[in-house]
Amino acid sequence: MKKNKLLTIMLIILVTITLIGVVLFVLLTQLNKQTAEPEEPSIDEILEAAVDVPELTTNLADNSVVRLSLKIQTDSKEAAEELTKRDFQTKNLVIEQLSEMKKEDLNGKQGKATFESTIKTQINELMQDGEVQQVYITSYIIQ
Repeated sequence: MKKNKLLTIMLIILVTITLIGVVLFVLLTQLNKQTAEPEEPSIDEILEAAVDVPELTTNLADNSVVRLSLKIQTDSKEAAEELTKRDFQTKNLVIEQLSEMKKEDLNGKQGKATFESTIKTQINELMQDGEVQQVYITSYIIQ
């Protein structure tokens, strides 16, 4: 009789430990799925959510002339549609920003990155549906 009781208790403990292990495994698996990094968008999705700013020519603060065009990547197709409607505001922001800059301000990788970041921030202040994720300079000539 004692052996039967002892065997029953050991089986109950073993089943309980196994169940706890299975529950922990399932919970950890579900948590890892939820905290996984979001998938990077494909190039087709990026292009669908991007807007081209046609070539602009304007004077800089030091009377140099710059000619550039941009591609602005948004976070959704809806944001790209809004940005397309705001093209006049985008061009205005770019021209205003460039008119405050000198030729030296746009020199090198850092100068262009600062310009892109500034434009991104200013456009995001205008946006209502979505946001700008990246601004790319697609052509650039300075004289």
